[in-house]
Amino acid sequence: MRTHLVWLRNDLRIHDNLALNAACRDADAQVIALYIATPKQWHQHDMAPRQAAFIYESLLELQQSLAERGIVLHTAQCDDFAASLDVLMDVCKKEQVDALFYNYQYELNERKRDAEAEKRLNKADIVCQGFDDSLLLAPGSVQTGDGKMYKVYTPFSKACVRRLHQALPECVAAPKVRSGGAVKVKKRVPRFDYPMDDFDRERFPPGETAALKRLRHFARQPVLDYSQQRDTPAVDGTSRLSVYLTTGVLSPRQCLHRVLKEHPRALDNEKTFTWLNELIWREFYRHLMVAFPALCRHQPFVEWTRNVDWQRNKAHFDAWKAGKTGYPIVDAAMRQMRELGWMHNRLRMITASFLVKDLLIDWHEGERYFMQNLIDGDLAANNGGWQWAASTGTDPVPYFRIFNPTTQGERFDKQGEFIRQWLPELKEVPDSDIHQPQRWAEKNHKKLDYPSPIVEHKQARKKTLDAFERAKRAA
Repeated sequence: MRTHLVWLRNDLRIHDNLALNAACRDADAQVIALYIATPKQWHQHDMAPRQAAFIYESLLELQQSLAERGIVLHTAQCDDFAASLDVLMDVCKKEQVDALFYNYQYELNERKRDAEAEKRLNKADIVCQGFDDSLLLAPGSVQTGDGKMYKVYTPFSKACVRRLHQALPECVAAPKVRSGGAVKVKKRVPRFDYPMDDFDRERFPPGETAALKRLRHFARQPVLDYSQQRDTPAVDGTSRLSVYLTTGVLSPRQCLHRVLKEHPRALDNEKTFTWLNELIWREFYRHLMVAFPALCRHQPFVEWTRNVDWQRNKAHFDAWKAGKTGYPIVDAAMRQMRELGWMHNRLRMITASFLVKDLLIDWHEGERYFMQNLIDGDLAANNGGWQWAASTGTDPVPYFRIFNPTTQGERFDKQGEFIRQWLPELKEVPDSDIHQPQRWAEKNHKKLDYPSPIVEHKQARKKTLDAFERAKRAA
């Protein structure tokens, strides 16, 4: 009997899993699956302990779903990607595997690992089949007229939409029960040898069943309200699907098809397209990562920004991390991330801008801190977002455009509802002063258990502009 092995990574689902679907097409083949945890590699990649816990619990559900279809999930644990290849080859030999099926990962270390895996498997006469599973469109398939990767988002987005109008990427079915019937789970997936912090299971319930339920709910009505609500952090106006996309519990194709099922003209409707456009931003950063591998090494896209003279102020960095900068919208956002392992997207922009443009601290520090804490931390999206905010990336915010944290708070949390949720020490401050509570305290002779601003925005802005202009002249 032929044996097909599905090597699972960031694709922890049975529905619309291209590698799993392909492995199961041969009705006579035995299909098994393998997941290899690599804690040392995860540590090097700054995986958040909450994300590790989410992956583990999603893997438990996946193990049961596969067993119900007659597919045994094998698991292993080793230090890093190099060691994982030895594990893979051992499993192939022990199980007499004829063909390996896997979904591509696009980060640099992962691509090197997979290239080496294919070499070793080919030498062992094991057929390898890889699939572009985590994207709507394969990297390199959306290019400029002269065959290059887009460096500006808007034309990339328009090109993607044209492609999607021509032909939608297919969603494939979950595998049917294998001819041998369901199998029993003899041993649950052992816990990872990696820190696994508790996470909010009500907000981010793990596993594919919960992901599909959340997607169906969001695609009915909330997606129509998204364009109006997405920038208001006090409102539950976002999809909260990012963690499922990051870990591969959900695919972007499922998201696209579900929204189109509910709203057939979603690609042409401004309300629905606002959210679909976020999926295309995700595509953009992943396509860029393949076209420009230096991004995986955290290199700035704009060369001259290497010359920026960043401040190394530990006290300021620690205050930013702790949510004690004296700017309420920044502090509430940072405390939200510490508590939930998640942050509203508008707040990610505000906090990133504050670290880089008000504190003049190297964006790499913020990028790493986000990855270490976010349950939905994703290299491409996180790097793209930080380089956008820091004016070092492709199609970034211009370096002279600097968010004013006070006016950002006034604009997106006017009544201070979100701020009071995360900064209870400001609960007595009236709406009119919530974004500058020290002013109210001084005027009313009150003592607040809340710090004064660690920098004055106007002065900080001038300092940052000077630093960037010096860096540009030095190029």
